[in-house]
Order: sequence, then C-alpha cells, then structure tokens
Amino acid sequence: MVSRGELIDLTVTSPPYDNLRNYEGTLRWDEEKWKEVLRLLYEVTVDGGVVVWVCGDATIKGSETGTSFKQALYAKEVGFNLHDTMIWHKPNPTPRDPKCYRYYQAFEYMFVFSKGKPRVCNYLREPCKKPGAVVKIPPCRYEDGSKPKKKIINVADTKIKSNVWQFANGSGPKIRYSHPATFPLALAEAHIKTWSNEGDLVFDPFMGSGTTGLAAANLGRNFVGVDVVEDYFYLAMGVVEGQS
Repeated sequence: MVSRGELIDLTVTSPPYDNLRNYEGTLRWDEEKWKEVLRLLYEVTVDGGVVVWVCGDATIKGSETGTSFKQALYAKEVGFNLHDTMIWHKPNPTPRDPKCYRYYQAFEYMFVFSKGKPRVCNYLREPCKKPGAVVKIPPCRYEDGSKPKKKIINVADTKIKSNVWQFANGSGPKIRYSHPATFPLALAEAHIKTWSNEGDLVFDPFMGSGTTGLAAANLGRNFVGVDVVEDYFYLAMGVVEGQS
C-alpha cells in the first residue's frame, strides 16, 4: 500500500486498455476508476516527479474509444503537466484480419505526466550517423515567417533520442507464469533511467508480471508495486526478487 502524501518519484505503469483483457475475471475498469487512479497518483507524486502512462484503446464497432486521450486530458485537469506524448513503436505488430479495414497497430502511447517541471531528465542518447561531419542545418523560422541563414555545425558523436522508441512485443522478463499483457523490460528501464536517479522510489499500481519492479531493481531504485490479482502479485514478487 502507498499512503497519502508525496512519496513517489516516478511511476511507470500500463493500466488496462478499456476491456481488452479481463485479468482473471477481476477487471473493474471504467472512467470512474481511472479518474480515481490519476487523482491519487497526483497526490502521492513528489514535486518534480513523473508518471509514465503506457496505454492504448479498444476498437468497438469500427471506432477507437479514445480513452487514452481522455486519460491524458484528465491528468492535466488534476494538476499534471502533459510533459510529452511519446510513442512505443513495435516492429513486430500483431497481424490483423484484413476485413477490419485497418492497418496493423504498430504503436502505443507513452504519456509522460509531470508534477511541475521534471526534477530529473537523464537524456538517453544514440550514435549520430555522420559523426565529425560538417553540415548546414535549416533553422526555425521567425514569428513573421522569415527564415534566418542556415547554421554550420560539426556533427557530434551522439545525439538525444527522439520520443519514438522501438521495442519488440514479447520482450518482457522470462517468467514462469503467463501474464496476458506484459511490456518490454527495456522499455521500463529506459524510462526509469530517464526520469529518476539511483535510490529514488519507483511505483507501479498495475504491477502485472513485475516488469517495472525488475527494471527498478536492476537500476538501483527502490520499488513499490500493487496488483489486484493475488497470483500476479506473487508472480511479480518472484520476478523482482529473482526467483522466477
């Protein structure tokens, strides 16, 4: 349990996606519930803390529900900043029935909510394609629409990653018990590295298979997790403690 008061430095979680899973028949997830969760997360998050909310939408009668957008906008209502709308790109999307007239769903949203300005931002970097090259870069236009001269720069060895991150489906921790909705360990680790420091407290209110907890343990963070399904709770404990 997490008591009231500002305690949590970072939350990394993936709440239920509408009614796409029933989670052993325990799912009680509607607008009232997710609003309550977001309100409580705001209460327990420290000033400068961050919530990473990995989510998607069900498609009902040919229309996406839009629940993810509603959640992001409500998070702003309770006081969070919508600091970033990031994309989890999946290079191996689940095939679709061609009769549904939709392209393969190859991404999910990763909303980054912050309580004020994030107190931690450890940028992840990636190699530049042409390190050491001298190039001209087009500058932004001025407010009146005019365009300044191009800048000449030396390309650095690395650059800050974009907000589209690629992780394959099915790349979560190896576990002894099949959980119906895992996300990649590398995804959790990337967010924990970015938005927290060693010794910080990381939280997951939908702990599932324990991916966030394992990532926190791997990176020297403290962790608190919650799950309504008892089997999942003990599964996650085993994962985090290295017993699975």
